[in-house]
Amino acid sequence: MIYLDNAATTRPCEEAVKAAMAALTEDFGNPSSRHFAGTQAEKILTDARDTIAKALGAEEKCIFFTSGATESNNWAIRGAAENRIKRKPKVVTTTVEHPSVKEAVKALEKLGAEIVWVSPDENGEITAESIVNAVDDKTCLVSCMLVNNETGYVLPVAESFAAIKRRYPDCITHCDAVQGFMKLPIKVNALCADLISVSGHKVYAPKGVGALYIKKGVNITTFMQGGGQEGGKRSGTENIPAIAGFAAAVKKLSGSIDQRYENACALRDTLYNSIADDIVINSKAGALPYICSIAMVGYKSETLLNFMSERGICVSSGSACSKGRKSSVLKAFGIPDNVADSTLRVSFSCDTTPQEVEQFAKALEQARALASTGNKRK
Repeated sequence: MIYLDNAATTRPCEEAVKAAMAALTEDFGNPSSRHFAGTQAEKILTDARDTIAKALGAEEKCIFFTSGATESNNWAIRGAAENRIKRKPKVVTTTVEHPSVKEAVKALEKLGAEIVWVSPDENGEITAESIVNAVDDKTCLVSCMLVNNETGYVLPVAESFAAIKRRYPDCITHCDAVQGFMKLPIKVNALCADLISVSGHKVYAPKGVGALYIKKGVNITTFMQGGGQEGGKRSGTENIPAIAGFAAAVKKLSGSIDQRYENACALRDTLYNSIADDIVINSKAGALPYICSIAMVGYKSETLLNFMSERGICVSSGSACSKGRKSSVLKAFGIPDNVADSTLRVSFSCDTTPQEVEQFAKALEQARALASTGNKRK
C-alpha cells in the first residue's frame, strides 16, 4: 500500500501503539480510583497532559483532553460564545474552516449570534487585515484555522489575533490548529490564542483523542456534567489508552519539526516535478508542504480515486469529513468548478518516500493513458 492520505489520518507510530497497549493491559485502572492501580493510571494522565502542554508552550492545567478535534472545536466555539452573545452577538470566522467549526458556528445563529464569514480575496488570500477588520467591539469570538486541511494554505492567525487582542482584549480567539500541530512550531503566546484545538490521529496517535487548550482566566461553559473529571469541565472517565498513545506520539515528534518540515518540502517538490505540466496545482506557494492539492482537469476525482485505490494507492479528493461531497473550501479559494471536480489531495507523513510519490505520479499518467484509449472507467 502507498498511503498518501495523511491529512485524513496517520498510521499510529510504534511508540503510540506500545503506550496504548500498556494502558489497556497493564495500567488499566480508572484514574479517579484511589487505589494503586488508579494512581498509576492518573500518573499516565498527568504525564500526558504535561507532554501536550510542553508541545504547545502552555501550562499543564490549561490542557483538557477530548475525544478529538471535532469535540474540541465544538466545545471551544459554543463554550466561548453561548454566555457572551447576549452582550456581544457577533462571531467571526472564515469560509475555509473545517466542518466542525462551520457547523458549530452556524448553530450559534439559532441562539441569536450574528456570523461574519471572512472569504479569500480575488487572489485567493485571506489577509490579517480582512480578519481584523471584521471584528468590532460587539464581537465575542473569532475562530480561525491555522492550516487549511484541503490545500495546506497557512492562515495569518498570529498576526490577526495579536491585532485583535490589542484592539479588543476581551474578544476570545480560537484556533483550530489540527493540521499544523507538530508540523509547525506552535506556541500559545506567539499565536495569541485563548483556545487551541489539536487532535491525536493526525500526529501518529490513535483515533478518538484530542485536546483543547484553554488559556488561564478564560471561562467557557462546561462541556459535560458528571463526575468532575478534567477539572470539572469535561466529565467522564478519561480514555487513558488513547491519551497515553497521544502523548507518546507527541514525545517522538518533539524536537524534529524543522527536519520533518524539510523532508515534507522535498516530497512536495518531488511530486510537483513528477506530474505533467498540465496538471493544476491548487496549493499556493507558502502552503504547508505536507498537503498538496492538485487537479488533472477533465478526469473526475472519484474516477481517479477508484483508479488509485485499485492499485493500492490511497489519496483523497478533499476533507475526509466531506465524504465525497463537493468542496465549499475550493470554491471559496476561487478554484473553478471544473478544476475542483478533478482535484486530488495528496498528503505526506514522515514515513512517506520519494519513490512512493513518484509511483503516484506514474499512476496518474496511467489513468490518462487508459482514458485516451477509451478505457476510462465510468
